[in-house]
Amino acid sequence: MAIKVIIAKPGLDGHDRGAKVIAQALRNAGMEVVYTGLHQTPEMIIRAAIQEDVDVIGVSILSGAHMSIVPRIIEKMKENGIWGKPLFVGGIIPADDAEELKKIGVSAVFGPGTPTSKVVEFINSVVKDKK
Repeated sequence: MAIKVIIAKPGLDGHDRGAKVIAQALRNAGMEVVYTGLHQTPEMIIRAAIQEDVDVIGVSILSGAHMSIVPRIIEKMKENGIWGKPLFVGGIIPADDAEELKKIGVSAVFGPGTPTSKVVEFINSVVKDKK
């Protein structure tokens, strides 16, 4: 059974090239990928993650709103009983913010230029039971 990942674009950010590149790289690695499209709310992301029964949640944020959006996603994960699923964030995120996101429960933060192989390796390392 393939690892299932949701890739989401929360907020008003309209740039989705990186999210689409990651989605394709994960598909090429044999994963099933659900791409939500642009302008998703935390509620929409978590609802889709539950409906699709994903193993991993990935969000791409380039708008600078990561410190307000990601805590809301975590809150919705907890409210909906899916806290514990790996959550990773990609985008332009300062190092201090990346450390803070990890402290509140984000599993990994990937910045611009991260090789897609690193994202694949990360997901494979956190989802062991489907390998």
